[in-house]
Amino acid sequence: MTGRSGAELRRTLGLGDAVVIGLGSMLGAGIFAALAPAARAAGTGLLLGLALAAAVAYCNAMSSARLAARYPASGGTYVYGRERLGEFWGYLAGWAFVAGKTASCAAMALTVGSYVWPGQAQAVAVAAVVALTAVNYGGVKKSAWLTRAIVAVVLAVLAGVVVVCLASGRGDAGELGLGPGAWDAGAGGVLQAGGLLFFAFAGYARIATLGEEVRDPGRTIPRAVPLALGIALVVYAGVAAAVLSVLGARGLGEAAAPLAEAVRAAGLPEAAPVVRAGAAVAALGSLLALILGVSRTVLAMARDRHLPGALSAVHPRFQVPHRAELAVGAVVAVLAATVDLRGAIGFSSFGVLLYYAVANASAWTLDSRPAARLLPAVGLAGCLLLAFSLPALSVVVGAGVLAVGAGAYGLRWWRSRGGGGQRGGRSGV
Repeated sequence: MTGRSGAELRRTLGLGDAVVIGLGSMLGAGIFAALAPAARAAGTGLLLGLALAAAVAYCNAMSSARLAARYPASGGTYVYGRERLGEFWGYLAGWAFVAGKTASCAAMALTVGSYVWPGQAQAVAVAAVVALTAVNYGGVKKSAWLTRAIVAVVLAVLAGVVVVCLASGRGDAGELGLGPGAWDAGAGGVLQAGGLLFFAFAGYARIATLGEEVRDPGRTIPRAVPLALGIALVVYAGVAAAVLSVLGARGLGEAAAPLAEAVRAAGLPEAAPVVRAGAAVAALGSLLALILGVSRTVLAMARDRHLPGALSAVHPRFQVPHRAELAVGAVVAVLAATVDLRGAIGFSSFGVLLYYAVANASAWTLDSRPAARLLPAVGLAGCLLLAFSLPALSVVVGAGVLAVGAGAYGLRWWRSRGGGGQRGGRSGV
């Protein structure tokens, strides 16, 4: 390992645990919530948007897997960007990840609240954050086991939705938009749908950020990342096609709870409460894995003194970055009590796509052969295209937050140079 400060984390996760943690992030609230706004943006081009999101996610997954195998330490693209592109780019990736995914944590918590108790959504959201922070504090292995149970429940609910829709006889294959009509909303609508649906694929980063806690990371991570992504893609495609065939693009776009509306339209309204419960469980699973991943990036940035050094502490008994986890949990709880769900999701999507843009740029430097650089180049271009196809407000706010982070880095660098002291990012202590 490096000479940076802080004890190493315990390697307790195998291939199955890593895949489950990735699935716990991807099979979260995204599939229950993102289909409706994506359908509004793309119309009958929804499945094209899904394919586009999956293609970009695949490129990102391959880049992340290669980098994680080379650098099996906590921090994900923060570490990769620092090692391959320079300290600033690693810092910027870490800033984008922490800011974007902290907003995403708040969005997942609010989703739990809106399904469990709509009248007290924010209070339930805060309670969920407190409870899951406590679970993560007890050790990553316990988190993996809880995530495994959540994934099993969510898969069962999603499979039930598909079966109900397809067996109802009320589906119309013509609504799937597989012909020329898929482009009726224009390329811009399909791109925006891809950006919205990418939000549901982003969970495989959690596997990479756990590089210091995975057994045999050089072999495990490259296998776990594409496996988790492939399972998620199959599930999403089946659910999207089933729901779209029953509701149609317009009905899906107008649905507040699209999967629950789909089972009602399919003639089984009594299944709607089960679907709502499944959505709440899915959001809990996503929130659990998100808090886990964000805290590990905070740990890595604190080790390099880009965040307060106290956050790099590892608990002597549970072997987890307990101060980082508590800090992340506190910030998310405050956001969940104050922010708007839609705004949190838009801001998160922009930050996550730029985070993966740095990952692809980092992977591009690993091998000079043109064939080896193809996927990172496609992934980089795809991330930037989807990011700047998002609604204008999300782009403006996201760019502003990144500018603040870059300014803080520049000020810190200037002060360290002006004082004649050591550059803070490589403290080596």
